Amino acid sequence: MKKILLTGGLGFFCTRFFDRYKNEYEILSTDKDDLNITDEKKVYEAFEKFRPDYVIHAAAIAVTDFCNKNPEIARKINVDGAVNVAKACKKYNSKLLFISTEQVFNGNIQSGPYTEEDIPVPNTVYGQNKLEAEKLLKDILDELWVVRFTWLFGLSDRNKGIASNILWETITSLIKGEKIYASPHEFRGMTYVYDMIENIVKVFDIPYGTYHIGSTNDMSRYDVVKHILTEMGLEDRIDEILVKDEGKYKDAPRDVRLNTEKIKKYGIVFPTTKEAISKCIKEYKLNFK
Repeated sequence: MKKILLTGGLGFFCTRFFDRYKNEYEILSTDKDDLNITDEKKVYEAFEKFRPDYVIHAAAIAVTDFCNKNPEIARKINVDGAVNVAKACKKYNSKLLFISTEQVFNGNIQSGPYTEEDIPVPNTVYGQNKLEAEKLLKDILDELWVVRFTWLFGLSDRNKGIASNILWETITSLIKGEKIYASPHEFRGMTYVYDMIENIVKVFDIPYGTYHIGSTNDMSRYDVVKHILTEMGLEDRIDEILVKDEGKYKDAPRDVRLNTEKIKKYGIVFPTTKEAISKCIKEYKLNFK
């Protein structure tokens, strides 16, 4: 049985990954309390003991505002921590899958979807951290997959991590009785977390390199929320609940969509964001009509 070491093990992605694959791989799921990735010695000790075949490095501080306000802390974890993991992978012959982000394109002026050949221009500390880590890891390792995720979405599950995402935010606002403000000038791919989990291990069988992965999406954020409400059977309340935020991103539309044609050539294919949202709502039986 192949061994996988997970960092960020208590997070949104890794808690679900562990449950899905715990009987197919021997998995060591680590988080900050049991593996401080900023401590190079501790990282080596963990690798020496477990000897992973694969490492999925998901540990990061991904909250944009926190990173912008605390750049030194963010860099220590997002960059230095990733470098420590990569060095250990090299020493112990482990293959590394590094989870990066669409946000490396957050400062690009041209519209997406972006290919792997487009030059990223990140304008947030988090995006800058991830891009810097990508480059440093490539200098350390040959056996490396850099996988830029689109925005993951999903719902809260028992004993599993949750992260801010379009579907959870919409439902939370409904519970609180708050109006939902969404921009028609913001575009990004949004991927159902369980679709990502089903596809991610396929990356182990493709050539090393940088890949964009996840669902494609032609809808604005406003239209995505509208679709969520419709699928939940709340179409009659859309005008009451949803506010089109025309001002946000009007002068500089935000488009961080990723072109996923490269990874599709290896048979790694996702439903569209629209299809994935419908699937998720159906699986959780969230249609209230």
